[in-house]
Amino acid sequence: MIETVRQERSVAEDKAQQNSILIPENRIDANPQNVVLTERSESDADEGMTLMDLIRIVGKHMFTAILVFVLVVVGVTAYTLTAQKKYTATAQLFASYNNTTADALDSSVSSQSTAGTYIATQLKSYPDLVKTEAVLQPVVDELNDNSITTDDLATMVTATNPTDTYMLNVSVEATNPEQSAQLANEVSQSLSRVVSSELYASGKKSMVKLSVVQKAKTPTSQSSPNTKLNIAVAVVAGIVLGIFAALVRDLLARKLQDLMDLQSIDPNGSIAGIIPKDEVLIGTKPVIVAKPDSPIAEEFRRMRTNLSFVTSKDGDKGRLIVITSSMPSEGKTTVSCNLAAALAENGASVLLIDADLRHPSVAHHLGIEGNVGLAHVLSGQMAPVDVVQNYWKPNLHILPAGKRPANASLLLNSDMMKMLVDQALLQYDYVIIDTAPLTVSNDAIVFGSWTSGIILVTARGLCRKKNLEEVADSLRTAKVPVLGFVFNFANPKKGHNEAYYYYYEDGAKRSAARRGRKH
Repeated sequence: MIETVRQERSVAEDKAQQNSILIPENRIDANPQNVVLTERSESDADEGMTLMDLIRIVGKHMFTAILVFVLVVVGVTAYTLTAQKKYTATAQLFASYNNTTADALDSSVSSQSTAGTYIATQLKSYPDLVKTEAVLQPVVDELNDNSITTDDLATMVTATNPTDTYMLNVSVEATNPEQSAQLANEVSQSLSRVVSSELYASGKKSMVKLSVVQKAKTPTSQSSPNTKLNIAVAVVAGIVLGIFAALVRDLLARKLQDLMDLQSIDPNGSIAGIIPKDEVLIGTKPVIVAKPDSPIAEEFRRMRTNLSFVTSKDGDKGRLIVITSSMPSEGKTTVSCNLAAALAENGASVLLIDADLRHPSVAHHLGIEGNVGLAHVLSGQMAPVDVVQNYWKPNLHILPAGKRPANASLLLNSDMMKMLVDQALLQYDYVIIDTAPLTVSNDAIVFGSWTSGIILVTARGLCRKKNLEEVADSLRTAKVPVLGFVFNFANPKKGHNEAYYYYYEDGAKRSAARRGRKH
């Protein structure tokens, strides 16, 4: 039904075997990359997010992390430099047992040990006592300054009792260094008077005596803001908040940005290819034809090798490769055309079928006539031999979609389409079907059920995670596996480190190659 391509077939097969089959098929059971990603997912399931995952997320959102870091550091630094300077002066008091009250001691404090315990207990209340009006009002009256009230002074005063000591430190923080020292000394004297003579009723003397042992001195440097400490804290906080902002942005991102996003949706999925964004892919010629020596052409050759491991071959039949995407405009047709050219370059006979009857684009991408094609064959208007076109090489044939039919779904799901594909597989080494996105129709699921699965093209910055999750669920429900993902529109400024593995005869896994090239 379709013209058979057999020119120099035996020579082409030998060449293809030498160029593409790097590993004997009886030594490997699955895509080497699939092994890598599967092992990674099992490790991640056990360990959660690893340090490398965190580094990649921060690297992916580096601008956000740096922006948050700079804002925090600049904000704290600006506040530190513009905040009002304050100075702290501290006076020290010592609490002792008042011997003049020995006769008045209750029997519960008759011994020196009991007196010491009593003093220690009393000291715990003095940090609160120093802020009371009984202590502060005499100081305010003596200042004769209406701008300071007891409430204001209470916010300026702090008292601490160092652990396991009878010492009491009274500190005052003020905007003027001389004033802070003056107030610290006066508050200490007032507290000493209140504790010694006025704290107890019935005119009795206190059993605790507070003595000023170190007067406050005028401070020579500011106590707040602490410039060095604040900037150090700002740097640490900026780093932490920057990482947190990157994690939040990655969590809230709705579109794919890198391979981590893809693997988070399908941890067991293998990566068939990583195609960077480049203007050379916009032209009407595949990059294999236009720039065969370019790095992007090598990416498609690598994809050709990867797919040779995951696509199944049934006896003398060729291999069926179904290529689709979750959403429109993700580059599935570009991938289909370039992959077809890469396979044909290697000597294989290839038929590329444009089965996206709703939005045909293969003919446009290749710059060939597309008015007649698959739609006319399925509707019985033409025979395949009348619409299949040769392109670039004798072993590369194209079956365009033709004009858009009104009943696209009915035609693509017909027995005629299945017969067409089956016949093509008998005549070609590879049959590539470029079909509609899965959010548009389920044609790819139907075609995928005819083979071992589909190739799913996902575009960075375009593919929505939610849509991809829904597509993945639909494929799992239909039991149509994803043989490999093609990560399209990858950032050309970033290298992608992907490991390729193979098995020796003894079963030991070895690293075959590791690439990290920037385009």
